[in-house]
Amino acid sequence: MSLTGGVLTAASAMSGAARLTAFAPRGSGDEPPVTVPRDPAREAARRELAKRMYHENDPSLFQRALNAFWEWLGKLLAKAASATPGGSLGLLAVVLCVIAVLAALWWRLGAPRRSPAAAVPLFDERPRTAAEHRAAADAHAAQGHWNQAVQERMRAIVRALEERALLDVRPGRTADEAAAEAGRALPAHADGLHAAARHFDDVTYGGRTADQQTYQRVARLDSDLERTRPTLVNSAAPDGKTG
Repeated sequence: MSLTGGVLTAASAMSGAARLTAFAPRGSGDEPPVTVPRDPAREAARRELAKRMYHENDPSLFQRALNAFWEWLGKLLAKAASATPGGSLGLLAVVLCVIAVLAALWWRLGAPRRSPAAAVPLFDERPRTAAEHRAAADAHAAQGHWNQAVQERMRAIVRALEERALLDVRPGRTADEAAAEAGRALPAHADGLHAAARHFDDVTYGGRTADQQTYQRVARLDSDLERTRPTLVNSAAPDGKTG
């Protein structure tokens, strides 16, 4: 049944119920009209309108809930607009400013850093030379894979220090541990080593993304360390003189 037909039928039912409230069928011309009480007539109309045929085109429960949500949202926005200088345009300007600030913070800070449950070892199970790590880093950089390029270049730095006996070969060493140990032998580059280790941690388990400038800083540190001699710590002699 169409909506128009349902409305007409409901109207007819109500009209019929209304007529019942005024007159009952006449028995003869000498009998007075019999009135029907209002409450029974109203109840009869209610029962008639409660029939399923009158509600076939009613919105579904989901549609009613959705309509209620949009109505609530509209009232909320209208209330916020009335409390904002400039009305609806002022509210729109505030929302756009908030979105712009959040986008700027995300671009500047990147994804939130996650504290790792356990530090990731610097090297995998298969040992490679510093030259091999540098070649892998250059290959990743040529393809624009900056995260992998930074990781391989940091591994090249630590492996080169181990090859020069400036670091002991120790499986399971983390980038932070290697930077701290190497910084004592090469104090002039301690800050650079810590920065490179931080970049390694960021891209390995910190959820950050490296770029070309980050890789170039780590690669430049690798080149500088190759030309740097370690600082030797003199031990004190028994007579107080240093050897």
